Amino acid sequence: MQRGEIRAEPHTPETVARVPRLSIMHVANASVGLIGVQIVWGLINVSASRIFQTLGASITDLPILWIAAPVTGLVVQPIVGWLSDRTRSRFGRRRPYLAVGALMAAAAMVAMASAASLSAAITAFWLLTISANIAMQPLRALLADILPAEMRAAGYTVQVIFIGVGAVFASCLPWLIAEAIAPDHLPVVGLPVNIRLAFWIGAIGLLVSVGWTIARTHEPAATCSLPRSQADRPSAARSYRAAAAWLIAGGVTALIARLSGLRQEIYLIAAILAGYGVLQGLLVRRCRQGRPISGLIEIVDDIAVMPPAMRRLAIVQFFTWFGLFAMWVYAVPAVAMHYFGTSDPASSGYATSAKWVGILFASHDAVATAAALLLPRLSILFGVNRCYAASLALGAAGMIGMVAMPSPDWLWIPAIGIGSAWASILSAPYAIVANAVPQEKTGVYMGIHNIFLVLPQLVAASILGFVVQQLLAGDASLMMPMAAAAFLLAALTLGWKKNASE
Repeated sequence: MQRGEIRAEPHTPETVARVPRLSIMHVANASVGLIGVQIVWGLINVSASRIFQTLGASITDLPILWIAAPVTGLVVQPIVGWLSDRTRSRFGRRRPYLAVGALMAAAAMVAMASAASLSAAITAFWLLTISANIAMQPLRALLADILPAEMRAAGYTVQVIFIGVGAVFASCLPWLIAEAIAPDHLPVVGLPVNIRLAFWIGAIGLLVSVGWTIARTHEPAATCSLPRSQADRPSAARSYRAAAAWLIAGGVTALIARLSGLRQEIYLIAAILAGYGVLQGLLVRRCRQGRPISGLIEIVDDIAVMPPAMRRLAIVQFFTWFGLFAMWVYAVPAVAMHYFGTSDPASSGYATSAKWVGILFASHDAVATAAALLLPRLSILFGVNRCYAASLALGAAGMIGMVAMPSPDWLWIPAIGIGSAWASILSAPYAIVANAVPQEKTGVYMGIHNIFLVLPQLVAASILGFVVQQLLAGDASLMMPMAAAAFLLAALTLGWKKNASE
């Protein structure tokens, strides 16, 4: 056993008993901050591309400009989780990061809304995505800290309600401002007035909601981190082989991208694979030298010894978020092609499709909020794992339904399936992670879990354009069945066991 190493302490009835049962009001207080964080992400989703294009970016530049969101999520959340697990302060271990992230994000929102050049907007966007991830990660870990295992599934479904409130508010805010006080048109210099006001109001909402959570939530005393024994790690030989395999995978991925002319994002994936191999090699070297591990190398060690339930969940998340990304990107062109027979973005049919998809997404957010009220009871009756798998199957049916209804008037039916899946996607995985990992490592494992949300989106961004053009002959409507197939694979990976740990 090496000094400074961390050993994973499994959950036991005794450790769970140290966390008292809390009322729904305590859970709500700990979740209010998600309204503000979701306002940030919602405003980014509806306004970032427009801000970039208004300040001079071309439509072909948008994917590379948007890459800040997945990259910062990939890096920031595991690091913040690792740091917060080790923080001991009079203010708790999660709340200091929540406060810093919220203050940074509010400042970045004001800066982005005030940007007068593309470079200023890009800089503010990177700062905003970094700080939003700093604020979001502690909110997920905080709930696991304050709730016993039997309440976590219900707690994370409560968070879905607050996420839904923030998402709907952010989606409607620019339009409401334009209709009420500030017409949606360009001023003499800079961004439309309604976009500026939306970001300023969003910054205030973020600070108020996060401030509420910080003031009204009491963090329990942090559990002690025990040293991790050498036996808890994979063998050095196996790790060296794995490190070499990751390096080779990175090189092969880069070579494929070079030969096939795939998008630039594929090189980022290659760098991630190779970088992970390097860090794993450094981990083995330090173990052989008897030196303590910390920082990024310890995060790699935590990935190497993930519980089996979390390993299976990583596969589930890959298929799930691959399917979600495909739906988000191709929903409008798929509806336009299927119901209006057009792929021309300048046509009236395409514009009408965009409105219908907007209604569809708003509807599935509303369904997700309603489903969140039912999920705790269903999870008790049937188990979190079964509810999650069934919801993904409903989501797959909804995706197929997007291009199978007799007319767009019927798109509210697919919204039911997609919304049901969205409610589980935002809650069940976090309950599974929180119950599968040692309590003193909740923060870092919540951050590691976020990696498995980001990577499939990067993969999808890199290959889906090629798939549509070369394999689907440019017919975007065929992408919805492909997204549905990804959801079904995720459901099959979960299986039909009542609990993920079985």
